Amino acid sequence: MTQKKYKLCRRLGTPIFEKCQTAKFAQSEPVKKGKKMGGRRSDYGNQLIEKQKVRFMYGVREKQFGNYVEHAMETAKKGTTPATLLFRQLEERLDNVIYRLGFASTRALARQMASHGHFTVNGKKMTIPSYAVKLGDVVAIREGSKSNGLFAEAAVKLKAVKKPEWLTWDDKALTAKVSGDPKTPDAFLNFQAVIEFYSR
Repeated sequence: MTQKKYKLCRRLGTPIFEKCQTAKFAQSEPVKKGKKMGGRRSDYGNQLIEKQKVRFMYGVREKQFGNYVEHAMETAKKGTTPATLLFRQLEERLDNVIYRLGFASTRALARQMASHGHFTVNGKKMTIPSYAVKLGDVVAIREGSKSNGLFAEAAVKLKAVKKPEWLTWDDKALTAKVSGDPKTPDAFLNFQAVIEFYSR
């Protein structure tokens, strides 16, 4: 699995997986030189690459990703672009929130933690990783999961994690409140190119 992720990161030219952001990846066997990938890539090819970067990074299946894009294109209002809405939809997934807060070292682990019901939203146990959090929602560790080894020394570990500005973190309660909209995509992701890919 690790080698497969390394291969994808090299092919897409971006460290979309956490495993590709390590020194081990940097020191691993580079792509073999020799035959060049046929010349300049077309606009379609570039857009396809951008789509794959976003989809793989957030760990969303092809059909579900297409649904996110379709919804973003249909609901974009004046002053808000489909690209911005697509970014917000992916960031507001419960598994991504768990990852961004530092509870999980990878989005894959965050999805597993969410599906196992380790978290609550507004006090209610949630087992749907794709659940979309909304303004005012409070995400917390489920009371029955606090003794789980996954959360050992959580208070200390989470203090060192830089949280997104749209999530208001409570150090004492270990809870996060959705207090705004996600605003800044990772610099290596091009959401506009994704919209253009689906608009062809």
